Amino acid sequence: MSGLLAGKRILVTGVLTDASIAFHVARLAQEEGAEVVLTGFGRLTLVQRIARRLPKEAPVIELDVQNQEHLDSLAARVTEHLGEGVGLDGVVHSIGFAPQDALGGNFLHTGWESVATAVEVSAYSLKSLTMALLPLLERRGGSVVGMDFDAQVAWPKYDWMGVAKAALESTSRYLARDLGEKDVRCNLVSAGPIKSMAAKSIPGFEELADVWNSRAPLTWDLTDPEPAARGVVALLSDWFPKTTGEIVHVDGGVHMMGA
Repeated sequence: MSGLLAGKRILVTGVLTDASIAFHVARLAQEEGAEVVLTGFGRLTLVQRIARRLPKEAPVIELDVQNQEHLDSLAARVTEHLGEGVGLDGVVHSIGFAPQDALGGNFLHTGWESVATAVEVSAYSLKSLTMALLPLLERRGGSVVGMDFDAQVAWPKYDWMGVAKAALESTSRYLARDLGEKDVRCNLVSAGPIKSMAAKSIPGFEELADVWNSRAPLTWDLTDPEPAARGVVALLSDWFPKTTGEIVHVDGGVHMMGA
């Protein structure tokens, strides 16, 4: 089979609907020749139903990144689907969550418990997921790609999720530093806003999205996850063999615009 990811085995987290970037990453990865395994949290039947919309139905593994038993058993459960001695070539981290009181303009009044949840699920999980799968990744070298939202600036309504994304960016750099000797790369794709289920959980999302309507040099379509998904697939491929610790912006150019 030919394709950018021919013969590769990729695990994709965060597929909840077919409007998500993660779903389009899984679809494109399959179209480019990869074997894909998905993880789901909570509503597994929903993820399984969405998995049937891929070009080839992908197996779904339950994963709560706050559950150490899930993390400890993850490599073994992935191996059940891929086969012994095969390993993984890529992991897509598309996991993020902040309680409602950590978003929407409540920054000054958010308690530590909610902040801790946002940071653990949205940033620390990049490390815990990668380490859980490292026995499979280091067999052939691999690529870890996380989904980011530019944390260089403070965004309207994004609040502690913005802080969590800054932590995600730093976590990615430290993983890149420490895993390079194992030939494992870690990079992020910083995408512009997409009208996904995750976006619906952000109070005032429309105010955030309006920034792209007025400032993106390249027209940005809030309903099109494919440009960001293509960026992820490119980083999963062998075309970036010596790129690590990088943040690739797929945001229509908003990140580089001044006032």
